[in-house]
Amino acid sequence: MIESLLIANRGEIARRIIRTAKRLGIRSIAVYSEADAGMPFVTEADEAVCVGPANPAESYRNTEAILAAAKSTGAQAIHPGYGFLSENADFARTVEANGLVWVGPSADAITAMGDKINARNLMAAAGVPVAPGTQDPAASVEAAIEAATGIGYPVMVKAAAGGGGMGMAVANDEAGLRTEYDKVRGFAERMFGDGSVLIERYFPRVRHVEVQILGLADGRVIALSERECSVQRRNQKLVEEAPSPAVGPELRARFLAAAVKAGEAVSYRNAGTVECLLDPSTGEFFFLEMNTRLQVEHPITELIHGIDLVEQQLRIASGEAPTFDVDALTTTGHAIELRVNAEDPKRFLPGPGKVSAWVEPTGEGVRVDSGYAADTTVTPFYDSLMAKLIVFGADRADAIAKARTAVAGFEIAGPKNNLPFFAELLENDEFLSGDYDTGIVSRMR
Repeated sequence: MIESLLIANRGEIARRIIRTAKRLGIRSIAVYSEADAGMPFVTEADEAVCVGPANPAESYRNTEAILAAAKSTGAQAIHPGYGFLSENADFARTVEANGLVWVGPSADAITAMGDKINARNLMAAAGVPVAPGTQDPAASVEAAIEAATGIGYPVMVKAAAGGGGMGMAVANDEAGLRTEYDKVRGFAERMFGDGSVLIERYFPRVRHVEVQILGLADGRVIALSERECSVQRRNQKLVEEAPSPAVGPELRARFLAAAVKAGEAVSYRNAGTVECLLDPSTGEFFFLEMNTRLQVEHPITELIHGIDLVEQQLRIASGEAPTFDVDALTTTGHAIELRVNAEDPKRFLPGPGKVSAWVEPTGEGVRVDSGYAADTTVTPFYDSLMAKLIVFGADRADAIAKARTAVAGFEIAGPKNNLPFFAELLENDEFLSGDYDTGIVSRMR
């Protein structure tokens, strides 16, 4: 087993990884920016190294500084968390070239899944359902219009190198496509350094369902249960639940089989997620993307399976077998995760500030993975996520009841936060029915 682990991340995910490392007796090493010097993850790690100023490019994305920190502390392995360098194939290669263990998939798998067009074509060849769309980048707006004519409007205009809900727009007709193509291409060039654009069929009413996979040390790929991720704002998730209320046994079997095929197609190792779009009117689902890292929403899968996914990541990276019987996987109960962000609960605009009060809810079936505490500051330099409020119940109704109580008992003063939105959502008839889609937030607003 790995004996010392550097966590190349911050906030709640750094604390989450440190917690498992401590339980396993692994020395944990945090890296932090100057802006994060007083954050909980820094003090909770066994050792911490400042890697630069607040700007992520000079700290959390500074590969030279992170590798220097690993060398100076004698770290044996690096866990990238999510975001920052977690899906950077060059960084993964560099980590291994420096004799360190990379707690994640191979650089080749990251590269293969990082380009949405390449990933889509690989999945189609592997027998994973993909939505009608372009097999190659639409090199011009005229090429995009030709593709859209064949696919049929409305279409989704997507940055091929994008992810996390960024670089996406809907075009309902040719005029809209001309506008959105230029916008998406320009955004992709600025954000990802790659202006390649993909045109896909757009589903007006769709659910976002994903499957957690693990590529084991012995070469097998297994699929755990699915997660429902359809409560979104600006194509970015706010609430996830597992299992999905839209997925029954037959559909679940198809989802899991497709996810295993996806992982096997790139010889996947470690934790990953196969994201799909589900058409609730037909039961058809289509590959969306593969996230080659640990997901923000991994705790709900942990709760219904009784598995620590970070521990499994570390065991796989160490060449060890998982701690559970892969041939006897079962699920129990229902779990819901609410992403508590520093943002206005109406328009979801960022609202950083100093935290003057922070009281987390407690109780049976309540878990809080937090990055902040009283007297810390939410700065504008990083993602607005402050904490993940996770509840586990005997069934969906029980989980929702526990979520209501937990939201009411979570006190945050200082930065704006979206707890009032969650209180509203947990009383919303559409959400309570389980028959909702990715448009639910816009309908609430």
